Amino acid sequence: MTSLPAAVSCCGYFEKQHEQYTHPAMQALERRVLGCDFGGTSWTTRAQADQIPGLLGLNADSQLLEIGAGTGWPGIYLARLTGCNVTLLDLPASSLKYALRRARDEKLEGACRAVAASGAALPFKNASFGVISHSDVLCCLPDKLAMLKECRRVARRGARMLFYVIAPAPGLSATDLDEACDAGPPFVGVAVDYTRMLAASAWRLVKNTGLTAAYLDALRSLLEAMQTNSGSLVEVFGHEEYQAQLQHRARQVSALERGLLVRELYLAEAA
Repeated sequence: MTSLPAAVSCCGYFEKQHEQYTHPAMQALERRVLGCDFGGTSWTTRAQADQIPGLLGLNADSQLLEIGAGTGWPGIYLARLTGCNVTLLDLPASSLKYALRRARDEKLEGACRAVAASGAALPFKNASFGVISHSDVLCCLPDKLAMLKECRRVARRGARMLFYVIAPAPGLSATDLDEACDAGPPFVGVAVDYTRMLAASAWRLVKNTGLTAAYLDALRSLLEAMQTNSGSLVEVFGHEEYQAQLQHRARQVSALERGLLVRELYLAEAA
């Protein structure tokens, strides 16, 4: 059998996730765990999103590019918070349609536009944006350096980029690395660390902050809530997939408790 290209198969994976996560039962869990209800797939909490405007210098004059925007979290929230204009970019068209409905419901349709494209092949002219963000996207892409280079191409000189990413902890044995990659998102493994990838793509690192403890707290809260709300979640996933989801979340919690995975914030400036 011929396998699908990574970008295509990953798109289908996230399209299914977005459809499941926008179910009211999953949105209720999202409110409890992250403090938002967009049906998103990233681990950005509302408290973390509240810090983004200050770190990126967002205001009503900003043109923000949000890569891997999914159903609109946190891009639409940032538009509401700061008055900025946001371009929501992702591949699953159904997710972007949901995001645009959300923007319309929040009376932000004039501040938000959606573009269906890959983060590794951005359909914009050079130096188009002054601010870029993406949340837990690079850990789900096979060619991370290509996306960082594309971000640099469309960024103006001095532009700022903020992103969150999950990665294997440094210095793991081969066995532990395999376990970290099994527990983490698709393509969580990295050939070189993100600091070196930023340098190789003409970004200057401004800030690097560890967020692993908050990620672990969120995962524990999610696992507990999934067990408590098993009845409604079986309706979302079906019994077999619900059990598989429980087991996967438990593996993630274990991997974090053992120090196999980390989640970090990176803030960089276009050199």
